[in-house]
Amino acid sequence: MDGPKTTLKPLILAVDDEEAILEILRLALEEAGFAVHATQSPNEALRFYEQNADRVDLVLLDFVMPELPGDLVFEQLQQINPDVKVILLTGCDDHVAHKMFAKGLRGYVQKPFFIDDLVSRIRDTLEAP
Repeated sequence: MDGPKTTLKPLILAVDDEEAILEILRLALEEAGFAVHATQSPNEALRFYEQNADRVDLVLLDFVMPELPGDLVFEQLQQINPDVKVILLTGCDDHVAHKMFAKGLRGYVQKPFFIDDLVSRIRDTLEAP
């Protein structure tokens, strides 16, 4: 007889230059049953993803960051894994996201957002092929 089945929590990589947003994301997503690696540094996020691409289920990516803009981070994530699932978090107009959808963006959430809406969007994206 098999023992209890252990399932790993989906791992979300959250990248946003605003520490307060990252902390809210981390707490809310962990409460919703996700594991979260949060960073304010796009370059650190890229290093983490490169080392853990097989474990990261989804990336939440801010668009406007001083170190490196979200569209360039997205392109570099795709170079590591063309099938990376990314949801863009942005306060910008949606034309920014539309350009990225053509390149494989899975979704975007306009800031400010409701956590429940974000969690729902994450679950839908993780379930999609």
